[in-house]
Amino acid sequence: MGHLDFGNLAKIRGIVYFRLSPHEQKAFAGAISHGVPNMIRRFRESVFHILPSAIITYMIIDWADKKNIELSRKNPKDYENDK
Repeated sequence: MGHLDFGNLAKIRGIVYFRLSPHEQKAFAGAISHGVPNMIRRFRESVFHILPSAIITYMIIDWADKKNIELSRKNPKDYENDK
């Protein structure tokens, strides 16, 4: 096997790999300067797709809850003659 280490098991000719070590990378590079404006842009683009359906869903659930409470009440006139 000669001088081959675990990471260099094969010799490939004609292909050059350029890699940056994970210890040299900046994990949060541009997170504030690029990430926040991108988040705002994506929110503005999607809010008009999501908001109408969320409002309609809320209104339907609110109506259904009120109707359920109304229908589950007892009618006092049914019990007027009970003694």
